Amino acid sequence: MAVVSRGFRGRPGDTHHKLPPGQYETTDFPVLSAGPTPRVDRDAWEFTIRTETGARHSWDWAQFMALPSQTPTVDLHCVTKWSKFATEWQGVSLDVLLEDVETAAEFALVHSYGGYTTNLPLEDLLDGKAWIAYRYDGEELAPEHGGPARLLVPHLYLWKSAKWVRGIHLLLEDEPGFWESAGYHDYGDPWREQRYQGD
Repeated sequence: MAVVSRGFRGRPGDTHHKLPPGQYETTDFPVLSAGPTPRVDRDAWEFTIRTETGARHSWDWAQFMALPSQTPTVDLHCVTKWSKFATEWQGVSLDVLLEDVETAAEFALVHSYGGYTTNLPLEDLLDGKAWIAYRYDGEELAPEHGGPARLLVPHLYLWKSAKWVRGIHLLLEDEPGFWESAGYHDYGDPWREQRYQGD
């Protein structure tokens, strides 16, 4: 006899059906970093997209803040197995930043202040899937959560959402980043539990 009726999806408002396999829900926002937290002054902050040909597109903080922003509400899934639902952000879509960038690249290597890098297929940054976020829960993004600005790619494990972001290098071939070089999965899909190479 089945314990749960076929088609049962949980009680109204029950969020557990949105948990990827192996995850647990938290209301906290744990702070995990591979090294010390960089302190980046907004007056010195710059974000640069560099293409495979070396062409550069750069924004200082004032130019970046003048771009149209969005306020996505997204779920976060960390490779350390916690998930946080309905987080509220403000940021600039990568669609806006890449709009006038001519490239034949299929991959991106994201660079952060402090030296962190992570790799993604370029298509995972487009079509409303990714933002450079600078506000969280109505407040300026705190340094421990990646402020002044971080990449936000909520459909992948959170290590792909690089904190303290400073630029993206567009590449013709994939190049592993910090955690990927240490054995983490190149893609990192929470729904397929792609935590480590071979998953």
